[in-house]
Amino acid sequence: MATPKIMITLDVEECDILLEYGFEISLEEQLEVSRKGLKIFMELVDALEIPITIFCTGVFAENNPLWISGLHPRHELASHGYFHGSFDAKKDLKSSKELLEELSGRKVTGFRMARMQYVDEKEIKLAGYQYHSSLNPTWIPGRYDHRDKPTIPFFEHGLWNVPASVTPNTRIPLFWLAFKNFPLWFFTYLSHICLRKNRFLNLYFHPWEFADLSAYPLPFHVKRGHGGALKAKLESYVKGLQKENSANFITMNEYIKNLSDGK
Repeated sequence: MATPKIMITLDVEECDILLEYGFEISLEEQLEVSRKGLKIFMELVDALEIPITIFCTGVFAENNPLWISGLHPRHELASHGYFHGSFDAKKDLKSSKELLEELSGRKVTGFRMARMQYVDEKEIKLAGYQYHSSLNPTWIPGRYDHRDKPTIPFFEHGLWNVPASVTPNTRIPLFWLAFKNFPLWFFTYLSHICLRKNRFLNLYFHPWEFADLSAYPLPFHVKRGHGGALKAKLESYVKGLQKENSANFITMNEYIKNLSDGK
């Protein structure tokens, strides 16, 4: 049996979550908050020498071209749409892919929709992607209810779909809010259940989570751990998994290749 796989993924975007809570913030400030958090996050994963998959918006990419072109080869670059706050499948899927490829010199094969919203898979396929990871197969009040969807990767409409990780049966989500609000021992325990039963982990974070958010009126459960504690928690979590050596860290593109090859 193949060794379980762990995918750490990062949704690199303009920090527009503040707009959802009625706080006016300019695009430049949104980008700056994300840049600061991104620096912290990337320093950590590079120090730990683990590959990650970066789903990046076109807006962030065009405002940070040197960061895109200088991304370490161990990491994968994928699309998070062109804008985080709006979406036109006919335009944004293809334009974001082309921009990322032009700036990075890499082939972009993956897509994730902002806020894990629904996108017609036929449109994703038509734009030239090989996989997407826009499904969180659980219930998030006020967002979506996908408790009827598969919890493991599946192939449909010519694309691989890699869901965000949830626990088998109970479907407790292991997404960014869970990581920052669950005790580390409990999140680790749930992670082991997923690795044992589903044979993979697909975790996602945002760079702005790791920045100093003290100036912004976000709810405590959203900004918990900002300014250093979240980085320390993630470092402990990853080092614990590395020490156990029971799963391999991998990019999503590599994971898809393994699925396609039956590994």
